[in-house]
Amino acid sequence: MIFERLRLSASLLCLCALAAVAQAAPAAAFKGEIITDATTGQVLFQDNPDEVSPPASVTKLMTFLVVYDAIKAGQITLDTPVTITAEETRIGGTQVWLKEKEVFTVDELLYALMIQSANDAAVALARTVAGSREGFVERMNARAQQLGLTRTTFHSPHGLPPSKGQKADLTTPRDLATLARELILNTDVLRYTSTKQRAFGGAQRAQQVLMINHNHLLGHVAGVDGLKTGFTNAAGFCLAATAERNGHRLIAVIMGSPDRKTRDLQMASLIEKGFTLLPATSVFKSHAPVATATATANPAAPAAGPLSPISGTAAEEPADDATAPLVKFTLPGKK
Repeated sequence: MIFERLRLSASLLCLCALAAVAQAAPAAAFKGEIITDATTGQVLFQDNPDEVSPPASVTKLMTFLVVYDAIKAGQITLDTPVTITAEETRIGGTQVWLKEKEVFTVDELLYALMIQSANDAAVALARTVAGSREGFVERMNARAQQLGLTRTTFHSPHGLPPSKGQKADLTTPRDLATLARELILNTDVLRYTSTKQRAFGGAQRAQQVLMINHNHLLGHVAGVDGLKTGFTNAAGFCLAATAERNGHRLIAVIMGSPDRKTRDLQMASLIEKGFTLLPATSVFKSHAPVATATATANPAAPAAGPLSPISGTAAEEPADDATAPLVKFTLPGKK
């Protein structure tokens, strides 16, 4: 009897010890990650690159591509006016608070999409291009198939968590790297993603909105000029990034980090690693057609008009601001 009690006590102690170790174990820095050569598409490094999970607002990379396809096809231009409907005013998450009957150009809405990650702008663009969100999502999935994104399915133009009865957007780091390369080579996406801040609202609003890019690597890690961040509880913190140094460009994707700082530090490390792995013969030459608007309606620093900084929401990580602590990137020194 005494022996049984001692054995039971020992078993309980072991279980408690195991539980304590499990509780103390740090969360994984990511669900999956990959580095590729932007010039050739060659994989330079990968760790669980085919893990399928929600991309959150990184979904908007495909939204941008489908809109750009419509521009190249002559269906719309960057100067095409978009009249906001009641549908866009009901979108949650991060937004630029579009109001019914406001009119903005496609170009202005693309800046809102890529800098502020505005979900209302995503829906307005989707409706303009395809007539409805559903029609636009069909184009997103058709484009994914064309690119060979075999583990990707889109159900929205914005990446918000699905409502009851809806399905989540799903993809992988490998598929996102392929999508990113298509954008870098064949669109002018970097014109938008490299912009650190910009005013939105133009002459229509008495108080313009100051959009601040959610990609905190801009200006902190050499050569970074894109692409897109994302966060939801299901997705974790995600980032598809690109950087160019001395004529060499790479793409790196991280999905499923537990917090923004972990993701950003891991991405900074990946970028440094990637440049050491890039072949010297890989020289990046962009041949993306540049679509230009006839006028810049929203300069980055307007001379007049009050600005209202946007705060993030649970559906997107908060934008950087003067009060938020900056992530300090400690990078290896040159050898």
